[in-house]
Amino acid sequence: MVAGTGQSGNLVILSGAGISADSGVPTFRAADGLWEGHRVEDVATPEAFVRNPELVRAFYDARRAHLGTVEPNAAHLALAELERRWDGDFLLVTQNVDDLHERAGSQRLIHMHGELNSGWCLACDTRSPWAGAMGQGAACPSCAATGTVRPDIVWFGEMPYEMERLDEAVRNCDLFVSIGTSGAVYPAAGFVQTARYVGAHCVELNLEPSQGSIFFQETRIGRASEIVPAWVEEVLA
Repeated sequence: MVAGTGQSGNLVILSGAGISADSGVPTFRAADGLWEGHRVEDVATPEAFVRNPELVRAFYDARRAHLGTVEPNAAHLALAELERRWDGDFLLVTQNVDDLHERAGSQRLIHMHGELNSGWCLACDTRSPWAGAMGQGAACPSCAATGTVRPDIVWFGEMPYEMERLDEAVRNCDLFVSIGTSGAVYPAAGFVQTARYVGAHCVELNLEPSQGSIFFQETRIGRASEIVPAWVEEVLA
């Protein structure tokens, strides 16, 4: 593999809010520190859920409902095509909680920050697919307990999912690609340093240089729906 091209080797792709923004999914946090008009501390921490579970559930219910109004864009579709045609190991790691990668056809992926379409029962510790509202009276599909299901989202202060598997994949990759991420949220922001340390070629595709841009050998700037398909086309050529 030379300069990030070729169709073999171990490939790890990290996607962030920028790839879904082109589909109309709001990015996580605006410059004023608010997420869709709410303080992050009020809707994205375990303490917030204990303090006001109704508000937290309603917030994620609205985010879940919004998913029905958006579609995967050209970047999601290009990554699904790349996965189908890649000869080596392939892993798509997304920080996003939407289902646009799946709807585009991606299969080898991990939602490290959880999923909007999943509920986690605190009574029986099971996770179940979830559609529709998650009100106080919602019953767990597994144990039938009511009022015990929370959004299956990794909040501030909680550990992202499958970190051991992610760390192993990054340590064994030949090509690491970061798409639409700010480079500000750890541990994902540190993946590029690990990949660079083990000798992987690191490519950044972003709307603007991330906070970790200096660790990438190659950076391409632009909208994800434009630059990701172009890059995938080059790789598969």
